[in-house]
Amino acid sequence: MSIATARFTVELTPSSRVDVIDIKEHVRQAYGDILSLYSRALYCSYHTTAGFYDQSLCDRLGHSPETLQAFLSAFQELFPPGAEYSHDQLHLRSELSEEERSREPRNADSHLQFIGSGLENCVTYLNRPDTPVYFVELDGINEDTPRRRRSTVIGFNHEVVVDRLEFDIPVSTHSIDSISLKDAHIGIYDRLQQLIDRHGIKEGWVEIDLFPDELNTGLTVNEYETLLMKHDLADVLRDPLRFVAEKGRNMLRNPRQIPGKAKNYAKYDLVRVMNRAFDKLGLSESVVERIVDRLMALPASHFFGMKRSVRLLVTDGEATHGSSIVQGTYQSPILVQWQKAKRGSRRLRITLKQCT
Repeated sequence: MSIATARFTVELTPSSRVDVIDIKEHVRQAYGDILSLYSRALYCSYHTTAGFYDQSLCDRLGHSPETLQAFLSAFQELFPPGAEYSHDQLHLRSELSEEERSREPRNADSHLQFIGSGLENCVTYLNRPDTPVYFVELDGINEDTPRRRRSTVIGFNHEVVVDRLEFDIPVSTHSIDSISLKDAHIGIYDRLQQLIDRHGIKEGWVEIDLFPDELNTGLTVNEYETLLMKHDLADVLRDPLRFVAEKGRNMLRNPRQIPGKAKNYAKYDLVRVMNRAFDKLGLSESVVERIVDRLMALPASHFFGMKRSVRLLVTDGEATHGSSIVQGTYQSPILVQWQKAKRGSRRLRITLKQCT
């Protein structure tokens, strides 16, 4: 722990598959009220199905766990557990051993909820002493066993920009595609490590932003698994209500035999769930109807909470030799596009920031 900043790592145990945990209270119980000495805080999750919402959304939701659960219910309806996700067809997962397949969770719905609802792996908050900060868990129980979660919190007062660079990322000619920015062939991580070493960053983060003129594309941090990214997420981008139609409570036994009715039933279910969730946000019924009409007519990009910016934690607390970008085993920054790029590439602005 340095004088200018304070770093804490806490372990969390979800009590249900979908759980909302006040991480500030866990920090207080483990370390006392030291975090209250700082005006800002950075929160980082090391998991691809658990993270944080940005502070502005939580302000609108009143920092209430019940309201957060209601907000999440709309995305649970869009991506219900047990639908026909390719990611959950474990016999197709060639990267897994037989032993790994026996304990691998079927959690594609949780990954898609994370991406679709706009959860983030790393956020910065103004530190308000009496306001909770929620770690949102979407896959906290596996076969009746709670999963162990870990999060790092850094208290700081100022963020300082120490360097910037731009990257052009080549993309395919496919309209719908996703690219792991962690891929060594792209070279972003090597370049960033050079900057981290040059500037001697102890605590901070990397911010990756799309240029303003980059349209029909977004960023997330998640598991870059082929079936999840190239099949399930791509299916959602082509047909946002596919999984609602498959598993919605009011569906007929085989909705694909009458796709028009299936779509109407899906719309009904979605309106019902979104009315319940967005009542908490103070949106009128007409606004909800307009949102749902857009869902039916447009690709998922128009309602996904897909971000145009992601953050990656930089710290010296997790490495044996100096500071580095610190992530969970399966985390990767991912660029997703749902229309072809005009230039055959996407431009990113990357900023290295230090906490002081």
